Amino acid sequence: MKTIIVIGGSKGIGNAIIKKLLNHSKVINISRTSPEETHANLIHYSCDITKEDLPEIESADGLIYCPGSINLKPISRLTIDDFKNDFEINVIGAVKSIQKYLPILKKGNNPAIVLFSTVAAKLGMPFHASIATSKAGVEGLVKSLGAELAPTIRINAIAPTVTNTQLASKLLRNDKMIENITERHPLKKFLNPDEVADMAEFLISEKTASLSGQIFEMDCGIVSFKI
Repeated sequence: MKTIIVIGGSKGIGNAIIKKLLNHSKVINISRTSPEETHANLIHYSCDITKEDLPEIESADGLIYCPGSINLKPISRLTIDDFKNDFEINVIGAVKSIQKYLPILKKGNNPAIVLFSTVAAKLGMPFHASIATSKAGVEGLVKSLGAELAPTIRINAIAPTVTNTQLASKLLRNDKMIENITERHPLKKFLNPDEVADMAEFLISEKTASLSGQIFEMDCGIVSFKI
């Protein structure tokens, strides 16, 4: 049975990932709050990735870093601290996690890392300057580490569009906003956490043994198509 470290698995996409992985893997979750699930294969460590040292873990075969932010403001209202905070959560937290657990991952069974970007890193969208800048950094990290860690460790990222989670609740807070977001996507839908979790489960598995350094856009067509 593989052991997968999930950073930020108590809510949203991260929690959906944990539920998928527990069907076949041991999961070590690290987040500020504990997930509601209890399972013989689940271990939880309480930790604020931006402020505290990560726990010591003896062995692992995969790492999935889920924390993210949605900080949508005009550039005139974004402060330097906004940019720093988004970068800290999305990039520095991922780097910190990878550096911490790289030695044990190198000893793992066909180890892999999954990070998260956003469609806004490729699709120019108003009010996304801070988050798009941070997630573009994540994509650069994936490309660089994909080359550096080959052939020992694979690393890929998922770039989802709007996903129905608490983090995105402000974007989906009424029927009109839901309708507008649905209509903007060529597939006339947006994502649910289980769909994204399925992709993360796929990328961390040996089914993707030939994939590394890739950014997988789960975009419901919004980046790929103009219809």
